[in-house]
Amino acid sequence: MARSDINDIQAFLMVAKERNFTRAAAKLGISQSSLSHTVRRLEARLGIRLLARTTRSVAPTEAGERLLLFVSPRLDEIEGELNALTALRTSPTGNLRISAVEHATNAVLLPRLNSFLAQYPDIKLEVHLDNALTDIIAQGYDAGVRLGEQVAKDMIAVRIGPDWRMAVVGAPTYFAKVPAPSNPHDLSAHNCINLRLLTYGGLYAWEFERDGRRLNVRVEGQLTFSSSRPILDAAIAGHGLACIPEDLAGPALASGQLARVMEEWCPTFVGYHLYYPNRRQPSPAFSLLVEALRYRG
Repeated sequence: MARSDINDIQAFLMVAKERNFTRAAAKLGISQSSLSHTVRRLEARLGIRLLARTTRSVAPTEAGERLLLFVSPRLDEIEGELNALTALRTSPTGNLRISAVEHATNAVLLPRLNSFLAQYPDIKLEVHLDNALTDIIAQGYDAGVRLGEQVAKDMIAVRIGPDWRMAVVGAPTYFAKVPAPSNPHDLSAHNCINLRLLTYGGLYAWEFERDGRRLNVRVEGQLTFSSSRPILDAAIAGHGLACIPEDLAGPALASGQLARVMEEWCPTFVGYHLYYPNRRQPSPAFSLLVEALRYRG
């Protein structure tokens, strides 16, 4: 259907609803003669009369009533959807999906999102916990959260958190039974609590660095978890050594529930970044989220 047909139908619908050419022309912002010509042109194109006209009144014919009954609601629906799309572009509403690792979610996202979600109640956010370097475009995500060094070069990256370190920790009750390790090679004699990377399926290799030398150590132990929180709890209970983010271990270290070892071997990681493909016209909701998460040091 040509655009002119839709315009002519909209003109007819206004006359049919108002039952008056003068009032309909005023609402459409055109002259009465132009409106009358438009309706006649539509009738001629359809080959059927849509309006019954007298000197005193205007009323839809049977064909006009049918057009009014079935077409008018559909045009209203189309207009409503177009208005909704405009609202997505001009106001902070909509659904956003982010892929993030567990630590970034707890340490960075959740603290920043408290005020953001309260301020923008019409924005809905879904956070998918994932250890892999997800292809956010293929998986339909708006953005991902990873360490700065892991972000692909073709992505826009916005820093959202400070640099951080891992900590190797154990409970005093554990160290009462075995001597504390002084270097990564000593870990082979220890009961270490492993982290299962769900996406990769493998176990996390503990990462160390000293004097420019990097080591990734595969440790052994009785316990394996797929989340850092139970690893922390197991370490506090004395089940073995754990390698967890130092901010997660901080309260237990401060209270004496855990003791830290091999601190000089634990490297500093570049802080978390929000990464996403180049967007020429980001939605207001996404732009607001980026600014809310942006790290300002």
